[in-house]
Amino acid sequence: MNGLIILSAIAIALETEPGLPSAVHYWLFRFEIVLLVIFAAEYALRIYAAPNRMKYIFSFWGVIDLLSFLPAMVLLTPEWQAVRAFRLLRLVRLLKLFRSLHALDRLVMAFKDVREELILFVIIAALMLYVSAVGIYIFEHEAQPEAFRSIPMSLWWAVATFTTVGYGDMYPITPGGRIFTSAILFIGLGIVAVPAAIVTTALLEADTNIGKKKPKKKKNKKKKSEATGRPEPEPSETETSKGD
Repeated sequence: MNGLIILSAIAIALETEPGLPSAVHYWLFRFEIVLLVIFAAEYALRIYAAPNRMKYIFSFWGVIDLLSFLPAMVLLTPEWQAVRAFRLLRLVRLLKLFRSLHALDRLVMAFKDVREELILFVIIAALMLYVSAVGIYIFEHEAQPEAFRSIPMSLWWAVATFTTVGYGDMYPITPGGRIFTSAILFIGLGIVAVPAAIVTTALLEADTNIGKKKPKKKKNKKKKSEATGRPEPEPSETETSKGD
């Protein structure tokens, strides 16, 4: 199934090539129909096999399974082919690749452990973005009325500066604006780096917690043997001689 998802991503990319022969477009369209049938059949089988069908339908993976084929079915009708949003929704099927990855469970666990800290840094980042937009507007509006004509327009500069991207379409030219931008750059580095460190620490703790759970199984076996009064069988002489 993962191979089909990767092939579908390649097919979506090839569809945008303008110089492809009509025969290639024909087979790409046929391949998309085959994928629709497979994904729809998988969705129906998962509903049939689910212990709680309504819970699966409204779950995260249930919605992903539905969106993996429903937007593409809508695109089969000519009147909906011009809607680009439906073409974009076809990429949701790529999320199905993460279903069988246990690393995703550890990542979700890590985010749950540090969600309060992350929410705090999101609020701080939003406040700093607003303060940065107001500050650069005050420093640069008179010098560059077209680029920094309003605080909402200055928010784009704040986002590009905070993420250290710096597209170059909006930049300060006054001394005050440049000093203010330098301070914002250093603050932006800290705001981006600190949440990354928090998530990394949470991932390491999640790995250690998973490692601690494994030895508990042996302890539970010992407790069961003590409760039943039957000691665990000791290794025989042949096994010990093999070990030597």
